[in-house]
Amino acid sequence: MQDLSLHILDIAENSINANATEVRIKISEDTGKNLLRIEISDNGRGMDEETLKEVYDPFFTTKCKRTGLGIPLLAQSARECNGDLTIKTGPGKGTSISAAFQYDHIDRKPLGDICETMIVLIASNPDVDFIYEHSRDDDSYALNTADIKKELEGVPITSPGIIKIIKDDISEWLLNKDDMIK
Repeated sequence: MQDLSLHILDIAENSINANATEVRIKISEDTGKNLLRIEISDNGRGMDEETLKEVYDPFFTTKCKRTGLGIPLLAQSARECNGDLTIKTGPGKGTSISAAFQYDHIDRKPLGDICETMIVLIASNPDVDFIYEHSRDDDSYALNTADIKKELEGVPITSPGIIKIIKDDISEWLLNKDDMIK
């Protein structure tokens, strides 16, 4: 995978396949600590100990496809950047995956198009609630589709106008965050 947003998309899709009704995606950029942390957690069915042991094997999958590269590749990407990947899970308790990276490591993949990743997830899964939190040092952004759905009073979150508003909102924050870097 060329960027971290594709890893996020893959792990979030795993959550949805595990019958999650809520998926939390949290990105923390702490330049002072030279740390990038990505956390994806869900309220899906979780994994038993045997599955958890197998999940790092690229040839293990619970899906119809033949390989389960998502978690092994994310773990490899984190370790290549002086980081690591941890998984907390249990049957009926959901799953939480946390990947840490040295922020300025030369081999760290770019974050990628987080906005497009979130829009794909939201538009493709209207029955799932997504909580997206993103911080960079002292600035932060949060979006909760459950709150948005309440405000829409029956208008589908997948309506093109609503998707555009969400996309513009995320894009504006990301653009302002990137301006802080310069």
